[in-house]
Order: sequence, then structure tokens, then C-alpha cells
Amino acid sequence: MTDAAARPRTTASEGPAPIIAAGGAVLSGLHARVLDRLGAAICSGELADGTIVRIEEFEGHYGVSRSVIREALRVLSSMGMVASRRRVGVLVLPASEWNLYDPQVIRWRLASPGRIAQLQSLTELRTAIEPEAARLAAERASLEDGSALMGLAGKLWAAGQAGDSAAFLELDIEFHQLVLASSGNEMFAKLNSLVAEVLTGRTHYGFTPDHPATEALQFHVDVASAIQRGHGDEAHAAMLRIMDKAFTEMSTIEHSGAPE
Repeated sequence: MTDAAARPRTTASEGPAPIIAAGGAVLSGLHARVLDRLGAAICSGELADGTIVRIEEFEGHYGVSRSVIREALRVLSSMGMVASRRRVGVLVLPASEWNLYDPQVIRWRLASPGRIAQLQSLTELRTAIEPEAARLAAERASLEDGSALMGLAGKLWAAGQAGDSAAFLELDIEFHQLVLASSGNEMFAKLNSLVAEVLTGRTHYGFTPDHPATEALQFHVDVASAIQRGHGDEAHAAMLRIMDKAFTEMSTIEHSGAPE
């Protein structure tokens, strides 16, 4: 598999989506495009950590004004990706300094040649969190949330059997986010955007099967049923099976060659 990564299964839309910058400001248009290109260049290693670049070099390379470059760099600085050095230039920082939980950073890393390592890292994090979230949800979920999870599991089954990948992805994200929210742990619930990014990334870059395996669909039903019945250990075990299945699917597709 070239560059240890597959090309996207679907065609990306023209230009990046609006980006939420530090302080809640929304970057779109030219600002968002420049930020997207700079962030992607850093995450891909094109701009390696330790590199020092002067702002005028960015201006010339991207053909935009200094104010556009400064705004993009301000956002990257808030993500821990760059730092300004007076009379020296802009220093690209190592990944250990980045806000790795930022959804935009996750997207850039998933778009890079290192996407497999990023997917593995994210799935390992989910494996550490989501089974425990399911256990807590069995103890704390409201009757409404328990019923909603069962309904989502049923819709997931139908979408999976029908091969409706778009509907399946949307429902899968909603299912896992509801489990996190139903845990009653606000820290777990804050991982909802991370879950959305990893599930979207796996699908977009071809690391999920075209048709979900029946056992994977059943595991979601098992999680929902255990939570609704208040069986924490069963919910934990069923969610762990979902995580194990995700690892197996990624490994199988990686070694067989993901779609080019």
C-alpha cells in the first residue's frame, strides 16, 4: 500500500470546511484554505518539526497577504503546532506539543501518510474509554437514552444490511456519542467529536468493510441491550468486542491493501 495509506473512498468537497479558531471565531474562505494547507503540511512532515520559516516566505509561497498568514499562524499556535520567535521566524513544533485532541488536528493527521498510526492511536484511546463508558451507562442511563440506544442499534442493523454506508456512519457516530453521554461522566462525553472524527476517517479512507459484518451489527445490539437492562459487565464486554472488531478490520484491510 503506497505511503502506508489509502486514497479516500469518496471524493472530498471543494475546499476545507469552515474552521473554528481559538476563541470561537469561524475561519472560512481564504483564511481557512491557507490554514488547512499549513496544518496539512505540518502534519504530513512537509514542514518538519524544528523548521523555521519567516512570514514573508509564507506570503510568497501561498500568494496571500501578511494578515492572512498571521491569522492562520495564530490558530496553529493555539493548537501548539507553531511558535513565533522574535527576529527569527516561525518555529514548527514537534507533535508532542500539539493539541492532539483538536478535531482539526485529527483531520490533518488522518489526511497524512501517517494515517494508519493515527487511526491505531485513536482506536486504542477508544478501547480504553468506551467499554468503561458503556459500563457506567448501564448504571446511569435514563430510560429514554436506553430506549434510544436500542432504536439506534436497530437502525444501524438495517443500514448495514442495506449497504447504506452514509446512513450507517451517521448512525454509528450517534450511537457511540450517546453511549459516552449516557455514562454520566462529563469528561467521557467531551470525547464525542474525537469519536466522530475517527469513525468518519476510517470510512473516508477505506478502513471499514463495504458491508458491516453481521457480528459487528450484533455487538451494537448487545451493547444497547445490556445498557437498557442495567448489566454493566455485559455492556463493557460487548463494547470491547466492537473495539476488537475495529482493530481486526483495520489490520485486515491494511495488509490486503486498502483501496487506491
